[in-house]
Amino acid sequence: MTDETENQNESEHENKSEETEVAKPSNTGKIEWMDLTVEDASRVKDFYCSVVGWSSSEVDMGMYSDYNVNLPDTDTTVAGICHARGGNANIPSQWMIYVRVDSVADSAEQCEKRGGKVIDGPRRMGGSDFCIIEDPAGAVLALISG
Repeated sequence: MTDETENQNESEHENKSEETEVAKPSNTGKIEWMDLTVEDASRVKDFYCSVVGWSSSEVDMGMYSDYNVNLPDTDTTVAGICHARGGNANIPSQWMIYVRVDSVADSAEQCEKRGGKVIDGPRRMGGSDFCIIEDPAGAVLALISG
């Protein structure tokens, strides 16, 4: 192989390495969590464990416990079931998905500008910024960011 061919091969290899280097995707827009907030989380947790087959584990909230629900026979948590107390008192009783956004404050502002409502927050929750919005059709969604 000549020096020129070796240099060309090295150059092509470097270009391929650069092309295969993939930027890490942003988590913006990703559904990151779901939970249910209800008056009697213990009873509702038992309902879903019986109906769906989940197991549960307690999450200490100080004066009471909320619950993680797990896939059967595992410790793999798939959702939470929470009491409508404290910071969760204003959260509607329904399964809620949490979607990652760049800025909860900016998204809440856009929600209101586009005919939606901010039902709860923005506020801090579990180390993240958080709010619940209602779209113009009445569906609700939780937003979280940094």
